[in-house]
Amino acid sequence: MGICSSEELNLLQNWISESTFPEYQISESELQEEMALLDKRLPLSIKRRRLWLQAVSAAAILICCVGLFFYLKKDPDAKIMYAQKQEIVSGGNKATLTLSNGKKISLTDAPSGELAQQTGISITKTADGQVVYKVTGVATASSSDYNIIETPPGGQFKINLPDGTEVWLNAASALKFPAVFKGAERRVRLTGEAYFEVAKNKAMPFRVETDKNTIEVLGTHFNVNAYENERFMETTLLEGSVSVSSPSGSVKIKPDQQAQFDKNSIKMNVIPVDASDVVAWKNGYFLFEDESIERIMRKLARWYDVDVEYRGNFSNISLWGNISRYKNISEVLAQLELTHAVHFKIEGRRVIVMP
Repeated sequence: MGICSSEELNLLQNWISESTFPEYQISESELQEEMALLDKRLPLSIKRRRLWLQAVSAAAILICCVGLFFYLKKDPDAKIMYAQKQEIVSGGNKATLTLSNGKKISLTDAPSGELAQQTGISITKTADGQVVYKVTGVATASSSDYNIIETPPGGQFKINLPDGTEVWLNAASALKFPAVFKGAERRVRLTGEAYFEVAKNKAMPFRVETDKNTIEVLGTHFNVNAYENERFMETTLLEGSVSVSSPSGSVKIKPDQQAQFDKNSIKMNVIPVDASDVVAWKNGYFLFEDESIERIMRKLARWYDVDVEYRGNFSNISLWGNISRYKNISEVLAQLELTHAVHFKIEGRRVIVMP
């Protein structure tokens, strides 16, 4: 009739066949034989009613076909998006621990219990998936005996350091720390993102080094975002007091403030924020507040371990949203599509972003 192409009609027929019960399906020849036999036995009034019902059924199928045609015409990529949709699941507790002697331990696969002993330090994995360092005797390890915990793309992990400090590592991040803290300070090095709840010790300030900044605290709660592919290095304070040093100088921030270091201009700014929103990732949520598409997709790429391809210019588009990090990526993308600002197509582990 010129309304549906053969491809679109096949798509409709496949959808109809998938919606039926296989045990009640019969072949086309069997159906014709049964209809012919029934036709001989039915009175004229019933035959007319049957013809009317057939007409109604045909009209219904026609309406479905027309609707499908306009849906596909309006969004030609929709059939590709949903035909090839991959269930890419969210990240989870995945990490590798490298001891000072070079031994690597997969924290993803390790059972709960003791993982290793290091000169008076016991390293265990708890039943809820955390790694805990605990002093069990005289810790003879040097402060230069460093351990490293790393999360891959699609991973996160929580670790309790030897001094009792708790650290939540986000995806694609690494924390380098001594097996035991000795001397006048507690110093660790971070790449990526982490949330810290630092154990108080006035005699030993806690310092976090990144590629550009050094954060110094005595005992406080704060978040550091220091991904290499982000323009800004952000230190956000939730509780206590923090001093942030950079090549352009140092600043002190208060709770619900963020020290934002611009890697391009080499300048530091202090801005007000809702700190609880910044650590939404730790609590299992993506929280987008007037964020660019590019930044949003970098977060999704790290958490779902996917590549991103852009087909179009998105420099002037920003989105708002609050979505669980534990949904499949197709569900997250569907939520973003509700803004009508972007459209997505999934091909394998690649997400294509289109206007």
